[in-house]
Amino acid sequence: MRRIVLYIAMSLDGYLADSAGGVDWLTGQDPAWDGDGGYSDFIRTVDTVIMGRRTYDQITTQLSPGSWPYEGLSAWVLTHRSAPEPEGEIRFTSLSLDRLAARLRECPGRDIWLCGGAELVRQALELDLIDELRLTIIPTLLGAGIPLFGGLTAPKLLELVSHRAENGMVECVYRRRGAAR
Repeated sequence: MRRIVLYIAMSLDGYLADSAGGVDWLTGQDPAWDGDGGYSDFIRTVDTVIMGRRTYDQITTQLSPGSWPYEGLSAWVLTHRSAPEPEGEIRFTSLSLDRLAARLRECPGRDIWLCGGAELVRQALELDLIDELRLTIIPTLLGAGIPLFGGLTAPKLLELVSHRAENGMVECVYRRRGAAR
């Protein structure tokens, strides 16, 4: 069965975005560094991406206007608002996250990337849908913003599987404690 992997970056103080929703601070400590922090290795392990509508809107209007950055991946955008006609591999759905996850897990393929945003991450954690959390901690303290793990109603016990540091960023890979490897 396919795994659902949260692959996401956050500030050192736990924010997904600043107070205005901006993410221009998502860089390591050396601005001249030209690495990708493991993204190219990660992207080869997935063939599907799930995101919320606000994340989709931010990607298409601010972060990568005019160029879809997840070309070649089947993309699912969860939304309850009216949606544009699907474009290529992008599908809009009003299915609940747990129903969509169940459908996608049964299809053949590689892992499924849970891309964001914070509300979708909270829902996935509450439903115990995430098999692996790959968190990149950016060496920035925002002080305020959109918390990545805000609103959880119960503790989630994790185990550290691996970690690595590059350009001041630390990637930590976690799984639920007791989950089969």
